[in-house]
Amino acid sequence: MVTADPARPMRADARRNYERIVAVAKVAFTADGVDVPADDIAKRAGVGAGTLYRHFPTRDKLIEAVYRDEIDGLAQRAFDLLEKLPPGKALETWLATHVIYVVEKHGLAMTLKASVDAGSEVFGWCQARLRTAADAIVKAAQEEGVIRTDVTGVDILRLGHGVGSAASKASPEDTERLLAIVLDGLRVR
Repeated sequence: MVTADPARPMRADARRNYERIVAVAKVAFTADGVDVPADDIAKRAGVGAGTLYRHFPTRDKLIEAVYRDEIDGLAQRAFDLLEKLPPGKALETWLATHVIYVVEKHGLAMTLKASVDAGSEVFGWCQARLRTAADAIVKAAQEEGVIRTDVTGVDILRLGHGVGSAASKASPEDTERLLAIVLDGLRVR
């Protein structure tokens, strides 16, 4: 869980409010775009405007928090899968999760990414978090001997994004076929 000010831990009630605001904002941004009024988000989250602005003094800070939360969830999924599945299966599942994320969250992700400065701390953190997750899952699958040794975590991220972008215009069957082709290309011969 990321706090508004990492130097100062949040009280439990403040953390719950923060998390609820981010969750509600994510839903609101998906449904209505990032221009949804902050007062609407506060009302939907069941908090006062003062609580929202205490955590997120600007719309940009709220957008950054939602973007960070989305990316953190996607990255954490890689580590969770590595704990539950053999590395090769974890990689396959995570790549499919990445594709689904790109398809389902494309509009939100593009809007959030466009709203976050590419040179910002948040963007850098998100990029590093995803790369760390991708590197970990690739390394584990390589150590298991199921994927080629020349594959990198960045390759997996690019492939997931590419298949997801193509899948947004394809049928579910075509998406599964594209994913199978990519996975086949990653496997050790």
